[in-house]
Amino acid sequence: MTGTRKDRSRSFGSQAAAYERGRPSYPPEAIDWLLPGHAHTVLDLGAGTGKLTTRLVERGLEVIAVDPIAEMLEVLSSALPDTPALSGTAEEIPLPDASVDAVLVAQAWHWFDPARAVPEIARVLRPGGRLGLVWNTRDDRSGWVRALDEIIGHEDARTLLDAGVALPAPFTDIATRRVEWTNYLTPQALIDLVASRSYCITSPGAVRTQTLDRVRRLLATHPALAGATGLALPYITVGMRATLAETGRHPTHGDRTEV
Repeated sequence: MTGTRKDRSRSFGSQAAAYERGRPSYPPEAIDWLLPGHAHTVLDLGAGTGKLTTRLVERGLEVIAVDPIAEMLEVLSSALPDTPALSGTAEEIPLPDASVDAVLVAQAWHWFDPARAVPEIARVLRPGGRLGLVWNTRDDRSGWVRALDEIIGHEDARTLLDAGVALPAPFTDIATRRVEWTNYLTPQALIDLVASRSYCITSPGAVRTQTLDRVRRLLATHPALAGATGLALPYITVGMRATLAETGRHPTHGDRTEV
């Protein structure tokens, strides 16, 4: 892989449109499991182009989106003009103390610094609030998905999940859940999916072109894909949820900018 971890985490802006076209959403049962029953105000942290934000708004929730990449937030705001979209990071969240019922993080926890993000998330959550993490990972039990993985490599999310995710105090009642589902997309959307991956974005131009050409050859030659106008890409969505202890909020260090 090329580029530092920080470079890759901030690289998505140049491919925001491809990200929106190619990346999957999240299965409804996974989202419902992450949300607490009392949730009214929800922070989508690391919201990107709004893949999860849209699903939360559809549920009638009051949603605030936060992301550090302006181009991603522009795509989100064009689709959800009434949803607050704020520039910020998990380590410096631009919200007041105890201002949200839940913080959801979709496909982004592996970019955070947990030592700084955990107390900051605890700061903006109300006591008894919920932290929910979710990742889509490709199900490589399908032959053509294994062939795709040989071209584009291991997912950052899968690497993190294989190593294990720990949520320290003040979070309790930690639980995990897996949901298997299938995303249906066009061949071009698969190319967009690959083009929007951080390692591809930060690769030298020749390497990036070679990678996308190999994906096109896979689409043209693999028996399960050749000639297809629609693809079925299986996913395993992994969710983790935890509750902020009633006395677990860290002492305030100054409210952030209010919405």
